[in-house]
Amino acid sequence: MSKEKIYTATEVFSICQEYMNERHITYIKKAYQMAKYVHRDQKRASGEPYIIHPIQVAAILANLRMDPDTVSAGFLHDVVEDTPIISEDIRELFGNDVANIVEGVTKISRYKYQSHQELLAANHRKMLLATAKDMRVIMVKLADRLHNMRTLQHLRPDKQRRIANETLGIYAPLADRLGISTIKWELEDLSLRYLNPQQYYRIVHLMNSKRNQREAYIQEAIAGVKANIDQLKIDYDISGRAKHIYSIYKKMVEKHKQFSELYDLLAIRIMVKSVRDCYGVLGNIHAQWKPVPGRFKDYIAVPKVNGYQSLHTTVIGPQGRPLEVQIRTYQMHEIAEFGVAAHWAYKEGKKNKLTLDSNDHQIDVFREIMEIQEESSTDTDFMRNVQGDIFTDRVYVFTPKGEVMELPQNSIPLDFAYQVHTEVGNHTIGAKVNGKIVPLDYKLRNGDLVELLTQSNASPSRDWENLVHTARARNKIKRYFKIMDRQDNIDLGRSKLEQELTDRNLAPKHYLNKKELQPILEHYNFTTESELLAAVGYGEVSAIGVINRLTEVNLKKNAQQTKNERENKILTADTETPIPETSTPAPETEEREVEIQGIENLLIHMAKCCTPIPGDPIVGYITKGRGVTIHRQNCPNIQDDQQQSRLIEANWGNVQNHNYVVKLEVFGYNRNGLLNDILQVVNKQTNLLAGINGRMDHNEMANISLSVGVRNLSHLKDIMQRINNVPDVYDIKRIIN
Repeated sequence: MSKEKIYTATEVFSICQEYMNERHITYIKKAYQMAKYVHRDQKRASGEPYIIHPIQVAAILANLRMDPDTVSAGFLHDVVEDTPIISEDIRELFGNDVANIVEGVTKISRYKYQSHQELLAANHRKMLLATAKDMRVIMVKLADRLHNMRTLQHLRPDKQRRIANETLGIYAPLADRLGISTIKWELEDLSLRYLNPQQYYRIVHLMNSKRNQREAYIQEAIAGVKANIDQLKIDYDISGRAKHIYSIYKKMVEKHKQFSELYDLLAIRIMVKSVRDCYGVLGNIHAQWKPVPGRFKDYIAVPKVNGYQSLHTTVIGPQGRPLEVQIRTYQMHEIAEFGVAAHWAYKEGKKNKLTLDSNDHQIDVFREIMEIQEESSTDTDFMRNVQGDIFTDRVYVFTPKGEVMELPQNSIPLDFAYQVHTEVGNHTIGAKVNGKIVPLDYKLRNGDLVELLTQSNASPSRDWENLVHTARARNKIKRYFKIMDRQDNIDLGRSKLEQELTDRNLAPKHYLNKKELQPILEHYNFTTESELLAAVGYGEVSAIGVINRLTEVNLKKNAQQTKNERENKILTADTETPIPETSTPAPETEEREVEIQGIENLLIHMAKCCTPIPGDPIVGYITKGRGVTIHRQNCPNIQDDQQQSRLIEANWGNVQNHNYVVKLEVFGYNRNGLLNDILQVVNKQTNLLAGINGRMDHNEMANISLSVGVRNLSHLKDIMQRINNVPDVYDIKRIIN
């Protein structure tokens, strides 16, 4: 594996001088000097000065010919996260564009989330939404990730796998969707190196062992092609190209073949000046060597959505071996290598801001992202939908008008219909593919001509939600039935509220009337009672929350009747949606599990959200008519300012005979025996294993959820430490719901 060049700041300035004027060079030098100063005392994991990293990021961007603001942001991309500098400092010194790019790139690791997955999802969501406003954000982000991957050997193996997995799942597909193959290929190869080092180095070894044979074959093929193309009397360049390591690995996995069984590992690329010359060269090559049926692709007539154009053909070349040939113009080659960067590379006197307003095809991916954002309720849902709809393999199909439509692989005609328009999807009754009637669950293939059959009085079927592949189609179908089922949801919502009131021994007729409900409508921003009831029935609004607000006046009256001043204060506090709690009170014995000074004979519940255990600092939260719920002091569910008046001091009492269930989340590399090793550790340390659940992604990364019984905080820490010591476990967290 060749060693990557390490650029100096002076070399970056020299690259920029090839396409920037002196004023711009002064500008990016100012950004470098600021980054050098604020990072002066920082080191990377390798022990090198930290400034080396932003210099390499800026070098990648300069080689892509990005504008002065983007290169400057490359130098400054980590200063807000890692130094005392704030965004306003950058805004004042370098303007809004640089500040906005740096803000978009800045990680959000300072925020606390319930799990590692949520942290990643929120980070990715912020990145993608920031990118939709200014695509230069992703250019800096990709350059940052590329250099981090080049230096990943300095991190622990568990971190290497986590970062490589993230790169293969998010950044490489994003580079591909933007057409930046020069970055995509390197990210994929580097990811494979850390996710499956055995296969990576095996392929490298096999490629090196027969390098001389391959080079001789390529030279023979090139000589044969030149002899024929020279007769066309056109300008051209020709070169050999070996496939990238990850693409070879992927082909071996998908086709279940050994390296020795792959014959299309070599290709030659021919670049010419015009489209006309492309087809002339193609005809010449097909006349010279027999083309392999089904292996010709015309991406010039039908470009990929990311802008890629080229002719691909596979022929039976010298020695009777398959040979792939790519033919494109010089401009097409630039776009193939640099994608969106080639379209918007900086030109003197023309500042190209990459925004969602651009009409270029590459921007379609971010329009999709913005649409998914509107339909997703959580960060995790957002990322699941993005990865399912956008960062997957694609199929390209034709409309009856000859337009190309791009969809995720495994899409069906219904996905196509909802991609065209919501109303088209809602009124679809069937589909024709290539002139033949097909079922609605037919999986579309590249090149299919799709014609939809619709009727104005037709409507979706409920089972469509399970048939469609894209999140867009699924959400549109859900929305349709949400509207259609409005009356059912109203009735269900009323039933839920009546049941909750009945469970509290309260009369529904007293509360569910226009006068009592008016404050509730204002609180939830509904205009009518029906809207509120429908939202409760559909699950958008909690019935418990509504009833708590409805009963507030009654609870205040009851509070005046109590003789205990502390209880009176608590019972007259403003009502909020109650914190989740257990339904079983602590036993009322002389020696109580939790002691609350000054109050006796109150029901005490342990909060489910933060699952406090002896040793945790705790606090009591007074609930309306249901006693005290015990939370950990740092529980996020009791940090609201309005809840502070309802907190009360609490201490652990007699806990000798109690077992407390806590939830743990374990992250590791999914080797054989990993789960068994973890269970052996747990079984030796506790006699209660309340639950276990595990899942694995396609990159062999395991996520195991455990519910275990512990005596106290010290016992929990001991269990977590022992699990963390299991080989290939790289992280373990205590979960707060």
